[in-house]
Amino acid sequence: MEKGNLSIHSENILPIIKKWLYSDIDIFARELVSNGVDAITKLKKLADMGETNVTADENYAVHVYVDKENSQLIFEDNGIGMTADEVKEYITQIAFSGATAFMEQYKDKTDSAGEIIGHFGLGFYSSFMVSDKVQIDTLSYKDGATAVRWESDGGIEYSIGEGDKPTRGTKITLFLSEGGKEFLDVYKLRAILAKYCGFVPVSVFVQEIETEEKEDAPEPTPINDTTPLWLKAAKDCTDEEYKAFYHKVFTDFNEPLFWIHLNLDFPVRLKGILYFPKLKHDLEYMEGQVKLFNNQVFVADNIKEVIPEYLLLLKGVLDCPDLPLNVSRSFLQNDKNVRDMAKHISKKVADKLNSLFKKDRETYNGYWDDIAPFIKFGCIKEKELYEKIKGSVLYKTIEGKYKTLEEFATDNATTTEKTVFYVTNEQIQSQYIQMFKDQGLEAVLLTTNLDAPYISYLETYEPDIKFSRIDADITDALKESEEITQPEGLEAVMREILNSEKLKVSVEPLKSGEVSAVILLSEQSRRMQEMSKMFSGGQMPPGMFEEELTFVLNGNHSVVKLLLTLQSDENRKEDAKLITEHLYDLAMLSHKPLSPEQMSQFIKRSNKILELGIK
Repeated sequence: MEKGNLSIHSENILPIIKKWLYSDIDIFARELVSNGVDAITKLKKLADMGETNVTADENYAVHVYVDKENSQLIFEDNGIGMTADEVKEYITQIAFSGATAFMEQYKDKTDSAGEIIGHFGLGFYSSFMVSDKVQIDTLSYKDGATAVRWESDGGIEYSIGEGDKPTRGTKITLFLSEGGKEFLDVYKLRAILAKYCGFVPVSVFVQEIETEEKEDAPEPTPINDTTPLWLKAAKDCTDEEYKAFYHKVFTDFNEPLFWIHLNLDFPVRLKGILYFPKLKHDLEYMEGQVKLFNNQVFVADNIKEVIPEYLLLLKGVLDCPDLPLNVSRSFLQNDKNVRDMAKHISKKVADKLNSLFKKDRETYNGYWDDIAPFIKFGCIKEKELYEKIKGSVLYKTIEGKYKTLEEFATDNATTTEKTVFYVTNEQIQSQYIQMFKDQGLEAVLLTTNLDAPYISYLETYEPDIKFSRIDADITDALKESEEITQPEGLEAVMREILNSEKLKVSVEPLKSGEVSAVILLSEQSRRMQEMSKMFSGGQMPPGMFEEELTFVLNGNHSVVKLLLTLQSDENRKEDAKLITEHLYDLAMLSHKPLSPEQMSQFIKRSNKILELGIK
């Protein structure tokens, strides 16, 4: 078997890198500023280690200049600089990382070299995505070093020779292509750098080169905050600082409910702040924003490999120097450290919720309406989270109280046993709610789109608990102890009048004298109906699934007693038909909205009944 080495056609590799290295063209600005920050960080490390006479507290900065007249962008730092040999090594060898080489060289002298951003040695080449030509002018910090100039038009050829840079550091000049001239807009460039480099540890300035100097021109201000709040210890941060940081980063003028300050050293280094905003109750309109950083450089929003999916409903920042990013820093590899990080974040969230529940129940109750959808979504997505916080999950009752399942079961043990009655629409189900309140019974409010799958999820992991909608059955607690004999043939007569062959009809001795009739839909029938809607895109095809309704008449109500009397009177059949139809529509109004045709008939019938009453 013949063996050999893979070969690369060098004239083809750079065009491929220019086109496919990064998903967004504006990344070049992030990469060049990051390189400048790395150059300064290296020099400061050397100063700390006594490897140079340069002091670590110099006025270090990265300057970005916009030269509209010459269609140029200039990125300049006062960092470590490069010698001619280093330029040949770091720049002309594609994918050779100066950052990696530096960390390897000084790994025994410092434990914080991980603060250096670059790892792949490819970021510089992003400059060719917007440039026809790139020029590097650099001067090393080393004693006796001479300035170096390197130039390339993006092909395989380059030129290198003596330069004229008078000060230590590196200046990269981009001769912009036609497609890159959009970045000559100072405001656009400043916004891009504020997004990606708004928290890098070295001051970054963006300014336009003026053709004429202005005597009273203001001093430029940095576009970044070099010491973001997440780097501070939680004990050193005030509530005002947390809120101010939230408003600044997310441009959300509402107050966050509360927050979690993360600080992890093992198995990976991770710092950050997660905020719980006031959430909407429909997941369709929920939009969180968790910003991921690598050594204070913005990577992307809402990277699901690092952040548990349910936490994407929150707002926050996470900074992890150990993320195994690919060369574009836009996606993550399937790495064990990443999975461990996600588990740790989830655990911290669970700890925070449990702590609030135990230490400040009243405040926690006040938060519940806002955080309930987030918690329910989290429980559905992660069984481990549910196991950790199930004792802190609340349910709001029809009386406006907040109870755990255990508290609800304890308070209702004699009437509901292991059944939890719930409400999905307070307005439509108001009649049933009033019946429950009249008898001192409790039900919980589960009114969001998320609650149907949440109920099914709970019944899977809590088999002793059964959920039943408030209009699914008539609990024994709503009935008088004495049963009523069902009139013979009543169901057949009702079906004929209401033109419904499958309608079930019963007469029950309800305690509530104000309720004449109700419509019931069994919980099983409702679940089947919801599944059918789910698999048909929210709309059930006609005839796919018929509702199995039960028309329950309150035998203790005077109108029902009159109806039962009229049913047996051959001369009052029309009156009985009128009352039957009207009782059915009244009951249906508490089950679901009437169709336009049904509502029209209901109004006509109501007017007719009023006329009869007046006569």
